[in-house]
Amino acid sequence: MDFEKHMGLIPVVIQDNTTLQVLMVGFMNEEALARTLNEGKVTFFSRSKKRLWTKGETSGNFLYVKEMHPDCDSDSLLIRVDPAGPVCHTGNTSCFSNDSSRGFLYRLEKIVGDRIDEDAKDSYTNRIFREGINKAAQKVGEEAVELIIEAKDNNNELFINEAADLLYHLLILFRAKGISVRDVEDCLASRHSASR
Repeated sequence: MDFEKHMGLIPVVIQDNTTLQVLMVGFMNEEALARTLNEGKVTFFSRSKKRLWTKGETSGNFLYVKEMHPDCDSDSLLIRVDPAGPVCHTGNTSCFSNDSSRGFLYRLEKIVGDRIDEDAKDSYTNRIFREGINKAAQKVGEEAVELIIEAKDNNNELFINEAADLLYHLLILFRAKGISVRDVEDCLASRHSASR
């Protein structure tokens, strides 16, 4: 990393690894980057405190590093993280007040996975998964038929609700098959590239 370009600091963009939402921007010096690499939690150089500052050191809302990508000039850094809680001191998910439903499908995929991994007994998600792949596939089929029926009517609200039901059950089936939304995204992107 080129720390000299900005007088010993580099800007760091923090992005949610699941939803890809931009969460915050901070600055690192070489020591902050080294600590981040060693501990797996994001540490910044606080310009106001004039010291290293690990995000979450007082709140417990640490930023656990999943991926790091320098930009093309190696003078700024993108870090994808799993946040342990809200990132902004205001309690918002992001410092940019850009909370939205975009990217929620990834968050829902993680929730589905957590319910299954925890073997939550009172969870509908876990029950469908535990009943096996045939049950999960049957539910996807039922929801697809209900979506088709709603597509023939003029009630977009019902259509959207059925589409949501289909996607939710599809996530359970994905888990049963051991694939992810990203696997499907990669397939679609590959098809798009091949068609150019």
